[in-house]
Amino acid sequence: MAHSTLAASEQKAKFTEKKYLVTLVFVTSLFMLWGFAISMGDVLNKHFQNVLHVSKADSGLVQFSIFGAYAIMSLPAGFFMKKFGYKNGVLLGLILYACGAFLFIPAASSESFGFFRIALFILACGLATLETVAHPFVAGLGDERTSDQRINFAQSFNGLGTIIGPLVGTYLLLREGSESHDLESVKSLYLIIGFVIAGIAVLFSFVKVPVFQDAHAVSPEAYAAHPEAFKSEKKLFQHRHFVWAAIAQFFNAAAQGGTWAYFINYGHEKMGFSDETAGYYFAFSMVMMTVGRFVGTFLMKYIAPNKLLAAFALGNILMCLIVAQSFGWPSFIALLMLNFFFSIMFPTIFSLGLKDLGRHTQQGSSFISMGVVGGAFFPYIMGTIANTDVASAYYLPIICYAVIFIFGAKFAKPTA
Repeated sequence: MAHSTLAASEQKAKFTEKKYLVTLVFVTSLFMLWGFAISMGDVLNKHFQNVLHVSKADSGLVQFSIFGAYAIMSLPAGFFMKKFGYKNGVLLGLILYACGAFLFIPAASSESFGFFRIALFILACGLATLETVAHPFVAGLGDERTSDQRINFAQSFNGLGTIIGPLVGTYLLLREGSESHDLESVKSLYLIIGFVIAGIAVLFSFVKVPVFQDAHAVSPEAYAAHPEAFKSEKKLFQHRHFVWAAIAQFFNAAAQGGTWAYFINYGHEKMGFSDETAGYYFAFSMVMMTVGRFVGTFLMKYIAPNKLLAAFALGNILMCLIVAQSFGWPSFIALLMLNFFFSIMFPTIFSLGLKDLGRHTQQGSSFISMGVVGGAFFPYIMGTIANTDVASAYYLPIICYAVIFIFGAKFAKPTA
C-alpha cells in the first residue's frame, strides 16, 4: 500500500503528461515569439536615435509603447481567455501581433516616430495577450507542484527569442557599411515578421488542444464535496503573496526595460564599441539569460524557488553597483551578468504569484501580466540620467531588485 501511494505521488509530480506534449511544445514556441519582439524593441531604440534623431530619454518611449500595452490589454485578455478559452486567446494575440507588424510599413513610409509607437503598441497588445494566456496555459499542463519548472522551461525558449531578436535586428539595422541607416530595412523586416506570425496563427487554428483541468482551478467535484470551504474562500486581493507578486513584477519589468534599453548605448559610450558590436554583445547577454534559465530550472530541484529568486536579486544588486562604476571590462562583464541573474525572475514571480489562487487564477494572471507596465516608465526615467551619464543610470535598477528580494525572501509563500 505504501509503495503504491508513493508511486502515485511520484506520478502526480511529473513534469507533464504524454497527452499534453504537442500542446506544450506549441505553447512553448509562443514564449520565443514574444521574446523576439521584446528584444527587437531595444535595437529599435538605438536605431531611432540614429535615424530619427531622438534623444535617449525620448527613445525610451519605445519601451513605453511596448510595456504600456500590457497595462491596457492584460485585463481584457484575461476576460477574453476566461470566456473563449486558451486557444482563442492565443489566436487573438497572434492576430494583434501580426497587425502591429504590418503597420510598420506605413510608419516607415511616413518616417514618423509617433506612428511607429502606435504600431508597436498594437503589436505589444498581441504580446500582452499571448503572455496572459500562455503562463496559466503552461502551468495547467501538469501537476501544480511542477508548474514552476514548466514555466521556467517555457521561458527558456523566450530567452532563445531574445537572442534571435538582437542578432537579426543588429545585422539588419545597426550593421556597419550597410544600408541600414534608413527606415527601409525596418519596413522589410516587419513585413516578413507580419507574414510569419499570420502563418503561425493559421497553423495554430488547426491544432486540437486537449481538454485539461487547470492545475490551479477548483474542480466541480471538490466544490460539491466541500461547498462551505469555498464560500469562505479569500478574494483575489486578500492573497498577500499574489499582491506582492504583482508589485514585484512591476519592478522586475522596470529593471528589465531600463537595463536593455541602454545596453547598446553603454557599450558604445563606455567601451568604445560600434553600434553593431554593442548590438552583438547585447545578443550575447541574452545567451546569458537563457543559460540562467536552464541553470535556474535545474537548481529549483534543490532550492526553493522563492529562495533562489531572492539570491538572484542580491546578485543583480551587486552587478548594478559594478556597472555604475565604469570600471571598463569588469563593469561590462557585470552588465552581461545582469541578464544571467535576471533570467528566472519573470517566470518565477509569475508562478509564485499564481499559487493557491484557485478559481482566481486566470484573473490573477491578468493582473501579474499588467505589472509589466513597469517597463513603460522606467526606461524614460533612466534615459534622463543616461543623457548625462549612461553608467550612473544603472544605480536606479537597484531599487527594483531590492523589492524583488523582499518578495522572494519574505512574502512569496501563500498564507493560510
